[in-house]
Order: sequence, then structure tokens, then C-alpha cells
Amino acid sequence: MTETGKKQGRVFSGARPTGRQHLGNYLGAIKNYVALQDEYKDTIYSIVDIHALTTVETTQNLKQNTYEMALDWLAAGLRPDESIIFIQSHVPEVMELHTFFSMVTPLGKLTDLPTFKEKIRQQPHNVNYGLVGYPVLMAADIALYKAVLVPVGIDQAPHIEFTREVVRSFNYRYKTDVLVEPQMKATQVPKVLGIDGVSKMSKSLNNHIELAATPEETQKRVMQMVTDPQRARRSDPGNPDVCNVFTMHKIFSSAEEVEMINTECRRAGIGCVDCKKIFARNLNDNLAPFRERRAAWAQNPDQVWDVLNDGGKRAKVIAEQTIAEVKEAIGLP
Repeated sequence: MTETGKKQGRVFSGARPTGRQHLGNYLGAIKNYVALQDEYKDTIYSIVDIHALTTVETTQNLKQNTYEMALDWLAAGLRPDESIIFIQSHVPEVMELHTFFSMVTPLGKLTDLPTFKEKIRQQPHNVNYGLVGYPVLMAADIALYKAVLVPVGIDQAPHIEFTREVVRSFNYRYKTDVLVEPQMKATQVPKVLGIDGVSKMSKSLNNHIELAATPEETQKRVMQMVTDPQRARRSDPGNPDVCNVFTMHKIFSSAEEVEMINTECRRAGIGCVDCKKIFARNLNDNLAPFRERRAAWAQNPDQVWDVLNDGGKRAKVIAEQTIAEVKEAIGLP
């Protein structure tokens, strides 16, 4: 906020439609999405369904996954009267800007990105052009709305820097300042580990805890969480510093409980089972308002689609203006 109290700037972020969201999605992105509504003039959030096509072999669940993600975003606190919430493919101008950006992007830069190397390890038999050009489309997503800030997980840092380079190259080649170099905003929790305590929380690894799970399902998943790997017996002192459950306590439990667990774990005053039971209770308490709001939105699915369709129309107004300026800068007739 400025000294006059007016919100400044524009925020953009997008996420692939993976269906129901989990704790990693919330702590890594959605929590930031919600908070930034109070700080910035325009907050624009996109469900990037075109990006999803680079890895999915079937689109059978794409529509349902889009709906489930939108439902979670709205339940988490995104306000459609303040934010633009839309589906990427509803604004085809992004693919036009992607094409223009591809003309100023060295191929070697794309193949050197760590995210691309990881993807080809995951799907060596499906290294398609869209996968190589994924960062160019992501850059177009951001630049199309002239976002000054992009809230993303820390693993997306190379893509944001790449976006800045593409924007800079475009502006330099066409002697313009029409596009904006964005800044990245990471969350306070840079990496959320899954219940295995080793890998990043992920649906594909089945190590996640869904936000919309029932309290019973949530407790069951929490009780499967790996704690201090060196603590073999209840009587052994533990080390909360290396315990993923304790990391979650610091987010979802009270300061008094965090201090108690920190002290008692180190002297074997509390066991891992009790520690996880306390966390499960606190996590369910924290998620209860979210689940109530989600159930309310779910009673009227058409209302969710109306939000997305209206968001697409509002986003398209901005996109058309940017494309007009881009074409003029290039010198297209």
C-alpha cells in the first residue's frame, strides 16, 4: 500500500488444473494469492489448461479438475469481485504473444532450464514441442497482463528470471517499453514436503494431504507422516529440527504448543503418535472454515463456472489492449 492507502500494481499467477488442491498448493501459492488481494490493485489468477496439455495423455478429467481447482481457490478466499479468476484457454491472445516471444527466445536457453530437464526424465517418450516451449507460454501468461509481481513457489524462480529475460529481449529488439519485467514473490514456506518427509508434496507421488479431505481422511494421512528418522523408540529423544511434522506444527499450531512439542520431543516427553494427533486436530480446525465455504460453493456449480467465464471476459479486455500495443511495437500492419 502507498502512503495514501491506495493499492498499487498488478499481480498474476497461474497453476495447472490438477483438481483438488493439497497443503503444498496452499502454502506454496494459494495463501499468497489470497493475501495479495489486500495489497495490490489488480490480482489475476489463471487456471492454465493449455499448459496441462504438454504432459497429459488424455483430457478426460480436464474439465472436472478445472472446476475442483476453482472451487478450492474460492473456498480459500479468492474474491471474484476483486480478483480476475479465469481459464487460460478462454483468452487465446496468450498464444499469440507466445508466438511473438518465440521469435526472441534462443532454443538453447529453453533446453538448459532445470524444469525442462526434470520433465524429460519424467516423460522421456513424450518430449513434445509444447514441453520445450512451456516457459515461453508461461512468460506470455505473465507479460500479457503486464504483471509487476508473480507469486509462485521457489522452484519456479528460473522461469520468472527467464520471463524477465524474454521481456527484456522483446523490448530491446523492438525498441519499446510496452512490456513489464515482473518480480517474483515466494511464500514463507519455500518447499512443502509430503507425508514421506523426503519429496515435495505431490499428487503423483501420493504423499499429499488434500485441503478438502474429510477430518477422518486428514487424520489418517497425518498419522502416516514420517517424523524424525533417527527416533526408533518412544523412549528415544527426538530432534524436531529434522521432523516434517514439527515444521507443520509451526504453521498450524499455537506458539504454546510449538514450544511444548519442541521441548518435550527433545527429552522424550512426548511421542510421535501424540505429536501427530495434536497436529491432525489443529490442521482440521484450521481447515474447517475452508471446508464450509467449499461446500457452500459446491451447492451451485454453475456459479463457479460463471466466475470463471466472467473472469475470462475481464482478462480478455486487458489482453486485447496488450496485444494491440505489442503489434504496434513490432510494426505489424
